[in-house]
Amino acid sequence: MNISLRQLKVFESVARLLSFTRAATELHLTQPAVSIQIRQLEENVGLPLFENIGKRIYLTDTGKDLYGVCETVLGALSRFEMDAADRRGLKTGKLRLAVTTTAKYFVPRLLGPFCERYPGIEVSLKVTNQSSLLERLAHNEDDLYILGQPPKHLAVKAQPFMENRLVMLAPPDHPLVGQRNIPLQRFAAEWLLMREAGSGTRQSTERFFAERGVAIRERMTLGSNEAIKQAVMGKLGLAVLSHNTVVLEIAVGQIAVLDVEGFPILRHWQLVYPAEKRLSVVAQAFFDFLNEPAEPVAGPAV
Repeated sequence: MNISLRQLKVFESVARLLSFTRAATELHLTQPAVSIQIRQLEENVGLPLFENIGKRIYLTDTGKDLYGVCETVLGALSRFEMDAADRRGLKTGKLRLAVTTTAKYFVPRLLGPFCERYPGIEVSLKVTNQSSLLERLAHNEDDLYILGQPPKHLAVKAQPFMENRLVMLAPPDHPLVGQRNIPLQRFAAEWLLMREAGSGTRQSTERFFAERGVAIRERMTLGSNEAIKQAVMGKLGLAVLSHNTVVLEIAVGQIAVLDVEGFPILRHWQLVYPAEKRLSVVAQAFFDFLNEPAEPVAGPAV
């Protein structure tokens, strides 16, 4: 069989993503170009590698076997290329990083110094919601993932690397602003603005109140941190968000942090990857970089 390395790379992307369109985007190719490579590969193999069922594609048994070969061959080649560059005193390659929407407020400030240290590394940053990120993690679409809580239903390795403080927010002229150690029961009378179902922030907030026997009065469900902040400033209710997301608004007096009994809710940002995954040289470099002793990037304390 006359199988080219280019065909294997295209096949690996399609097989991993189970989508010609997403593979084309990832490889910076047109979809017809991807289809041509797969068709030529199937002609070389002499058997179909994919089958269409409805609107989705699936690997055939032959495709599954070839995907295993791809993971071995391309993985070994990638490690060799990066090991060779590492021995030359360089770090080159690509880092595919996926983060939750809340993490977008601080991850670029981590990537800046990292890219300065390793200018030969190209970083691809995917910002998405919790459910989409977990789907990407399940399909091993990226090198590393940053999220608030490691999933319990997936076999992963997780390393905490930075505090993530959830704080109670209010408009600056709210009657509770300035009060000390506000009893949690007081919030049974307040309207709360909540993130969407599946959000890590929502899960932590609901668990915190439930464990203390305080019912939440939810006025509105909003799908982004930005929408929550605007709603707080619009005096639609109070909200619990990561302090990382509101550093600027607090600094200019647009939002206030309340001194509430039991707050802040202390969590940690986690660096996560599949348990069976062997990190590339580049991914390991970023992993080590995040775990170096460093100045906090979360802004002033509350």
